[in-house]
Amino acid sequence: MRSALGDDPVMAAVLLALFVPLAVLHSPLIFPRPVPAAEARRRSMADGAPVVYWRPGCTYCIRLRLRLGRDAARLHWVNIWRDPAGAAAVRAVTGGDETVPTVVGADRPYINPDPAWVRRQLPPRA
Repeated sequence: MRSALGDDPVMAAVLLALFVPLAVLHSPLIFPRPVPAAEARRRSMADGAPVVYWRPGCTYCIRLRLRLGRDAARLHWVNIWRDPAGAAAVRAVTGGDETVPTVVGADRPYINPDPAWVRRQLPPRA
Protein backbone atom coordinates (compact mmCIF):
# COMPACT_ATOMS: atom_id res chain seq x y z
CA MET A 1 0.00 0.00 0.00
CA ARG A 2 1.43 3.38 -1.02
CA SER A 3 1.07 6.49 1.07
CA ALA A 4 -0.37 9.70 -0.34
CA LEU A 5 3.18 11.02 -0.66
CA GLY A 6 4.39 7.96 -2.49
CA ASP A 7 8.05 7.29 -2.01
CA ASP A 8 9.19 10.88 -2.51
CA PRO A 9 11.51 11.83 0.38
CA VAL A 10 11.94 15.36 -1.02
CA MET A 11 8.20 16.04 -0.80
CA ALA A 12 8.15 14.62 2.71
CA ALA A 13 11.03 16.92 3.71
CA VAL A 14 9.27 19.95 2.18
CA LEU A 15 6.07 19.20 4.06
CA LEU A 16 7.99 18.67 7.27
CA ALA A 17 9.77 22.00 6.77
CA LEU A 18 6.38 23.70 6.35
CA PHE A 19 4.54 22.09 9.24
CA VAL A 20 7.20 22.14 11.97
CA PRO A 21 7.36 25.97 12.14
CA LEU A 22 3.56 26.15 12.15
CA ALA A 23 3.41 23.65 15.00
CA VAL A 24 6.00 25.60 16.98
CA LEU A 25 4.20 28.92 16.46
CA HIS A 26 0.87 27.48 17.56
CA SER A 27 2.35 25.70 20.55
CA PRO A 28 1.91 27.13 24.04
CA LEU A 29 5.63 26.46 24.53
CA ILE A 30 6.60 29.80 22.93
CA PHE A 31 4.79 31.66 25.70
CA PRO A 32 6.12 32.27 29.20
CA ARG A 33 4.76 29.81 31.76
CA PRO A 34 1.12 30.73 32.44
CA VAL A 35 -0.09 31.46 35.95
CA PRO A 36 -3.63 31.40 37.37
CA ALA A 37 -5.57 34.66 37.06
CA ALA A 38 -5.55 35.33 40.81
CA GLU A 39 -1.78 34.87 40.99
CA ALA A 40 -1.27 37.06 37.91
CA ARG A 41 -3.33 39.87 39.47
CA ARG A 42 -1.40 39.54 42.74
CA ARG A 43 1.94 39.71 40.93
CA SER A 44 0.75 42.64 38.83
CA MET A 45 -0.22 44.58 41.95
CA ALA A 46 3.24 43.89 43.39
CA ASP A 47 5.40 44.73 40.37
CA GLY A 48 3.16 46.87 38.13
CA ALA A 49 3.52 44.63 35.06
CA PRO A 50 0.32 44.04 33.05
CA VAL A 51 -1.59 40.76 32.91
CA VAL A 52 -2.02 39.19 29.45
CA TYR A 53 -4.95 36.84 28.91
CA TRP A 54 -4.32 34.52 25.95
CA ARG A 55 -5.08 31.09 24.51
CA PRO A 56 -3.02 28.63 22.42
CA GLY A 57 -3.41 28.91 18.66
CA CYS A 58 -4.56 32.55 18.72
CA THR A 59 -2.70 34.30 15.91
CA TYR A 60 -3.07 37.70 17.57
CA CYS A 61 -1.58 36.29 20.78
CA ILE A 62 1.30 34.81 18.80
CA ARG A 63 1.88 38.17 17.09
CA LEU A 64 1.93 39.95 20.46
CA ARG A 65 4.29 37.38 21.97
CA LEU A 66 6.74 37.48 19.06
CA ARG A 67 6.74 41.27 18.77
CA LEU A 68 7.41 41.64 22.51
CA GLY A 69 10.49 39.44 22.30
CA ARG A 70 12.27 39.10 25.64
CA ASP A 71 9.96 41.65 27.24
CA ALA A 72 7.19 39.02 27.13
CA ALA A 73 8.78 37.31 30.12
CA ARG A 74 8.19 40.44 32.21
CA LEU A 75 4.39 40.15 31.81
CA HIS A 76 2.00 37.84 33.65
CA TRP A 77 0.40 35.43 31.16
CA VAL A 78 -2.93 33.69 31.88
CA ASN A 79 -4.04 30.87 29.56
CA ILE A 80 -7.84 31.22 29.51
CA TRP A 81 -8.28 27.63 28.31
CA ARG A 82 -6.57 26.35 31.47
CA ASP A 83 -8.01 28.87 33.91
CA PRO A 84 -11.80 29.35 34.14
CA ALA A 85 -11.28 32.43 36.34
CA GLY A 86 -9.09 33.92 33.61
CA ALA A 87 -11.74 33.23 30.97
CA ALA A 88 -14.36 34.85 33.23
CA ALA A 89 -12.14 37.91 33.69
CA VAL A 90 -11.87 38.31 29.92
CA ARG A 91 -15.63 37.90 29.43
CA ALA A 92 -16.22 40.55 32.10
CA VAL A 93 -14.25 43.20 30.19
CA THR A 94 -15.19 42.22 26.61
CA GLY A 95 -18.96 42.13 26.90
CA GLY A 96 -19.20 38.36 27.28
CA ASP A 97 -16.70 37.32 24.60
CA GLU A 98 -13.40 35.55 25.16
CA THR A 99 -11.46 37.89 22.88
CA VAL A 100 -7.72 37.57 23.32
CA PRO A 101 -5.16 38.88 23.77
CA THR A 102 -6.69 41.04 26.45
CA VAL A 103 -4.11 43.01 28.41
CA VAL A 104 -5.03 44.51 31.76
CA GLY A 105 -2.74 47.33 32.78
CA ALA A 106 -2.88 49.73 35.69
CA ASP A 107 -5.72 51.84 34.35
CA ARG A 108 -7.95 49.61 32.19
CA PRO A 109 -8.12 46.55 29.92
CA TYR A 110 -7.10 46.67 26.27
CA ILE A 111 -8.23 44.13 23.71
CA ASN A 112 -5.63 43.13 21.11
CA PRO A 113 -3.35 46.08 21.91
CA ASP A 114 -0.40 47.20 19.87
CA PRO A 115 2.79 45.50 21.15
CA ALA A 116 4.48 48.92 21.44
CA TRP A 117 1.72 50.04 23.82
CA VAL A 118 2.17 46.89 25.93
CA ARG A 119 5.92 47.50 26.10
CA ARG A 120 5.29 51.07 27.34
CA GLN A 121 3.16 49.67 30.19
CA LEU A 122 6.06 47.67 31.59
CA PRO A 123 7.69 49.07 34.71
CA PRO A 124 11.31 50.22 34.33
CA ARG A 125 13.92 47.50 34.70
CA ALA A 126 15.51 47.37 38.12
